[in-house]
Amino acid sequence: MIKRLIFALLLTPLFLSLVSCTGDNNSKNNSTPSIAELRGQWVVINYWAKWCKPCIKEIPELNELDQHYPQVTVLGVNYDGATGEELATQLASLGVEFAMLQEDPAASLGLPRPVVLPTTIILDPNGQVSQSLIGPQTMASLARATHQSP
Repeated sequence: MIKRLIFALLLTPLFLSLVSCTGDNNSKNNSTPSIAELRGQWVVINYWAKWCKPCIKEIPELNELDQHYPQVTVLGVNYDGATGEELATQLASLGVEFAMLQEDPAASLGLPRPVVLPTTIILDPNGQVSQSLIGPQTMASLARATHQSP
């Protein structure tokens, strides 16, 4: 119980730093989810960069996962730390439809910053790191990692 409370407190800055990156009013990412809203969900944290071709290739897969499975929330981390208008321009040009984190969550998750892109971290519904996936993912691989039926 104490470990879960400490973990939740460590994740508070992570979830408070969520920002929506889509203007689609029908998107589940149109507003910043709270910790309570993400509790019980699988969370997929994807590290990407605009210069990373495999990252760009997997964006449609991440968009589809985020839209197709309401019990999964996809969050992106721009590896280069782009913010504001620069980030918005990149997201629009790449067709990213899932929410972005303003800060790298690796330290708060007790993980080193990824050195290979793309890297995808899977948090289980209890907020525990379930897997760290390296390389481009498909809808099928992400569905398996989050225990979803394809």
